[in-house]
Amino acid sequence: MNRGHVVVIGGGLAGITAALDCRERGYSVQLVEARARLGGATYSFARGDLLVDTGQHVLLRCYTSYLDLLRRLGVADGIRVQTRFRVPVISPGAAPATLTRWNLPAPGHLAPALLGYRRLSWAQRARVARTALALRALDPDDPALDGQSLGQWLRERGETPQAVEALWGLLAVAALNAPPENASMALATRVFRTGVLDVADACDIGVPQRPLSELHGEAGHRALLNAGVEVRARCKAGTIRPDTNGFHVRVDEPAGERELVADSVVVATPHRAAAGLVADLPVRDAEAWARLSCSPIVNVHVHFDRRVTDLEMAAVLDSPVQWVFDRTRISGARTGQYLALSQSAAEREIGMRTEELREVFTPALNELFPAARRARVLDFFVTREPHATFRQAPGTAALRPAARTDVPGLVLAGAWTATGWPDTTEGAVRSGIRAAEVVDSQQRSRTSVEVTA
Repeated sequence: MNRGHVVVIGGGLAGITAALDCRERGYSVQLVEARARLGGATYSFARGDLLVDTGQHVLLRCYTSYLDLLRRLGVADGIRVQTRFRVPVISPGAAPATLTRWNLPAPGHLAPALLGYRRLSWAQRARVARTALALRALDPDDPALDGQSLGQWLRERGETPQAVEALWGLLAVAALNAPPENASMALATRVFRTGVLDVADACDIGVPQRPLSELHGEAGHRALLNAGVEVRARCKAGTIRPDTNGFHVRVDEPAGERELVADSVVVATPHRAAAGLVADLPVRDAEAWARLSCSPIVNVHVHFDRRVTDLEMAAVLDSPVQWVFDRTRISGARTGQYLALSQSAAEREIGMRTEELREVFTPALNELFPAARRARVLDFFVTREPHATFRQAPGTAALRPAARTDVPGLVLAGAWTATGWPDTTEGAVRSGIRAAEVVDSQQRSRTSVEVTA
């Protein structure tokens, strides 16, 4: 039974999820995407014999909604999840350390991570354990937590700068794209409780084994078409005009402008684009979304003519490098070794020229991996994501809107909406699920009113 028509604006993970869920609930659905492809900010491109992801993405086992989406798209085998959380931590000229877990009930699973983590003294490890127990008692949905930073909270518990840098910040910067001093304590609590402290295997890391375009954009496109969703790429949405029967959405396509008619509209674009789309509608606090601002991520790509490390992934301390990933096999490289360096909260790096970054990161890799000193760099290039995430600072919870707006039938989706999660693939998928629930709830209420009348 066709319950009505839904137009979804935006073909990222939130839009793909909302469109699939609306279709499964019996609605006819059109998804419009301004780009020629789906997948949003996650995509791949060819460079020589490499297939390159614009950014290195990882996930945790607790990303249940995202993993469910990959299963629906038929690409769950494109993710390899650790059987047990393990992260090598390296630094120049020092013996490597390892963060790992045991197969014990939480929070005992973290005992080896603290007992064996040589980057901290015994006194620092004991204090970290006490801090972790205090954090485990916090409620991530407590609005008061969003008023302070993770850094402030850690200082109040006596955490040393060394512990913040070598442990708390190491994880928080990667998860929140913000240093502890600029990271919302509410979101940090969500990360550490849901991803690390509450369930033993929740922190196991998953790494894509296929290019992101295959996992998200291409697989999403196929799944949408197979479900009966009409996908309109190279179709840029303009004004959204409500009337008594629904909405008219003006779109600009290669063939010219046209209007799409819908009973409901899901706006699943980045927050600044969403604010522009609803600017002429009576949507409360839409101008506040822009104050979420953005935080950049920079990825440095280095292709050596030979293997320089046996590590598949490592976190890095005391170096310009934050995280390093071996992308050789995944990218299809035929020779040598291809490493991707993921730099979160990259306020400094985002404005640097490629040659400047080369002068910083080539010596840094030589210090980390002595074999790199004897290797020849076949290629060095940089991908920049200036708007990788919204700025997940204290006070952002009040700026993140709910899926349901003041305009009945107009619904929001995106990792920047009020999911309670950080700006991650999990948050994006959860927002799409919630958007479809709101669409269905509103359409059912409207149908019930019409029948009663």
